[in-house]
Amino acid sequence: MTRYTMVADLRRCVGCQTCTAACKEARATPPGVQFRRVLDLEVGEYPDVQRVFLPTGCQHCDEPPCLEVCPSTATRKRPDGIVTIDESLCIGCSACIMACPYDARSMVEQQAFAYGDESMANERHRVNPDRIGVAVKCDFCVDRVDAGVAKGLIPGIDPAATPMCVQSCISGALHFGDLDDPQSNVSRLLAENQSFRMHEDLGTGPGFHYLWDKGQL
Repeated sequence: MTRYTMVADLRRCVGCQTCTAACKEARATPPGVQFRRVLDLEVGEYPDVQRVFLPTGCQHCDEPPCLEVCPSTATRKRPDGIVTIDESLCIGCSACIMACPYDARSMVEQQAFAYGDESMANERHRVNPDRIGVAVKCDFCVDRVDAGVAKGLIPGIDPAATPMCVQSCISGALHFGDLDDPQSNVSRLLAENQSFRMHEDLGTGPGFHYLWDKGQL
C-alpha cells in the first residue's frame, strides 16, 4: 500500500512563506484563500523565548472529520491517504469547513483575481466555474503526483511528482513521500527524529508530521 505524508522540519523552517507563494501561484486560489500557510509563533517563557514557524494546511487525516459530515460524498479519501474534493458534487453547505479542526478549508463564493479584473496567466489557466460556490482545500497537488507516478517518477524525490510547496522550500524543511515504505525519505526522517502531529488527541490521524528534535539513541 501507499500512504502519502508530508513532514515539516521545524528546526529548518525560516518562515519565508515561499511555500505559501508557490502554492498560490500553482493553484491560483482567489484573494483570501491559502492552502499552505505558515504560522509565526512564540514559545517558551521569558527570557528563554523562541520564535517558531509552523507550516500548516489540510492534514489529510486517516479519519477525516470533513468526510464524515459531507452530505453529498464530495469529500473523499483515496487509498493512498490523499483527501480530495469533487467540485461537481459539492453543494456548498460548508459542513466540512465547520468540522475541520485545522481551519484548512475555504468557501469560494465568486470568481476573483489577485489584481482585480485583470487576471494573470496562471489564474486564467485555473479558471473553472465548478470551483465557485464550493469548498476548496489543499490536495497535496494530486494532479502532479498522479502525473508523475504515471511516468514512473517517485513523489517526494522527483520534482515533477512532488507538491509545489515541498518543491519550492528554500530551506529543505518540507518533505513528501510514502509512509508505508520503510525506506522512503519521510519514513527515515520520522524514524531518526522526534515528531508530533497537530491535534492528534482528536483521533483524526493527521498525515502531516512535524519534526522538532533528534531521536533518542
